[in-house]
Amino acid sequence: QVQLVESGGGLVQAGGSLRLSCAASGPAFSGHAVAWFRQAAGNEREFVAAISWSGGTTYYADSVKGRDIISRDNSKNVAYLQMNNLEPEDTAVYYCAAARVLPSFYYMTRSYDYWGQGTQVTVSS
Repeated sequence: QVQLVESGGGLVQAGGSLRLSCAASGPAFSGHAVAWFRQAAGNEREFVAAISWSGGTTYYADSVKGRDIISRDNSKNVAYLQMNNLEPEDTAVYYCAAARVLPSFYYMTRSYDYWGQGTQVTVSS
């Protein structure tokens, strides 16, 4: 199985930036698609971004398009979410997820087999 660990969350002022990291435990991560989801207090978990294994295909939620960049470094078994021009509405716990292939329903939580523990992002106004 794939084990994922997120890091990089924290408290930031509106307009600032954060880079979240998703580290995999071993080579089993190779070949997997990766996605980022977020869950605000009292809300359902929602899709943020997804990336294929090669990095050739990416998807973004409309709410973060133009501000966030998803990327990965397969040589290090790490995926990233660069978050720019953060807004208070971005406040949530951010989760990294992985699937064997980039799923057709990339925006649905049920499409992913492995999940990290989450990292808190708080954006103040």
